[in-house]
Amino acid sequence: MLMISLFQLYRINRTYQYLYSIGAVLLVAGICFAFSSVINYHIVAFLLLVTVSLAAVSFDIKPVLVAALLSALLWDIFFIPPRFTYAVTNPEDLVLLLMYFIIVLINAVLTYRIRQVELLARQRAEKGREVHLYNTILNSLSHELRTPIATIIGAADNLLDNKDTLSPENKSILLQEISHAAERLNLQVENLLNMSRIQSGQLKPKPDWIDLYELFYGLVKKVQETGTNKRIELRLAKDLPFIQLDKGMLEQILFNLLSNAVIYTPEQAKIVLSCSHQNSWLECSVEDSGPGFPMEEQQKVFDRFYRITGTKGTGTGLGLSIVKGFTEAMGGEVVLSDSSLGGALFIIKLPAAAAVNMSSNE
Repeated sequence: MLMISLFQLYRINRTYQYLYSIGAVLLVAGICFAFSSVINYHIVAFLLLVTVSLAAVSFDIKPVLVAALLSALLWDIFFIPPRFTYAVTNPEDLVLLLMYFIIVLINAVLTYRIRQVELLARQRAEKGREVHLYNTILNSLSHELRTPIATIIGAADNLLDNKDTLSPENKSILLQEISHAAERLNLQVENLLNMSRIQSGQLKPKPDWIDLYELFYGLVKKVQETGTNKRIELRLAKDLPFIQLDKGMLEQILFNLLSNAVIYTPEQAKIVLSCSHQNSWLECSVEDSGPGFPMEEQQKVFDRFYRITGTKGTGTGLGLSIVKGFTEAMGGEVVLSDSSLGGALFIIKLPAAAAVNMSSNE
């Protein structure tokens, strides 16, 4: 398997495939010729056959056929007695030469055909995954977009049809429902747009100076405005400096992590948001006392549209993949592990230059 992996070069330019395949045959033949006094010429045929077989695994059919023909000629001229001539005086050697040429050609063609079949199978599997992904997107969007839209339409119609009979308290409740549904709708649209930017490779951070205290307190307020009653505990290091990062990306990363913690933890769960800055690195963590993630699924949670089976709540499965995409776009990393609180612990590490003498609590 190691040798095969070393020869996986068939995607390179055709000219180089000819050069590599011919060069490999000449190299093996040259080494064998140097030791021809101790190597039987039948062994040389086997070594040349292996060389052409490896080329067949790696290259297109034409360079391999050229290498096969060259190997047969080299074996005939330099190794089969009498050497340095095309003539083969021994009938057995003549049969062996013909059989060698036939075998090496068949091996090259069959190996190439097998590789083509494997490529077709991979393409079909990839198409199947794309169809599955497409269906997943449609299923997610049909619920995640339709539900808030239905809530907005229903509450708006209620306000319009009963504007004279509804009490101020009921009107306020309906307006809050519209606001929360609109926020949910906006979040899903933002997630789709952000994932599109990540997949297209057009995601480019725009660093600016950030007041971390302002960002974190505003972030907690924003999460709580989505309608949750859960308390989020802030643990911020003292004297956090102003740092230079893309504020929108950092806020979206932490918002998605906090939103996940709010959605997938029990009512009395504890949620902690921490932050520190040392040696030009910003480290933020979100942990909770919820059920956490199964060990075997912790590496999958950052995949697009992936959701843990059997979990409550809804979602498109884009939140954590956006966390990973934004974090890596800013040159950082995100790690998921088990929290000491009993649930999940997400740690975000980002390179962030700090301003000198610009602490927000001066």
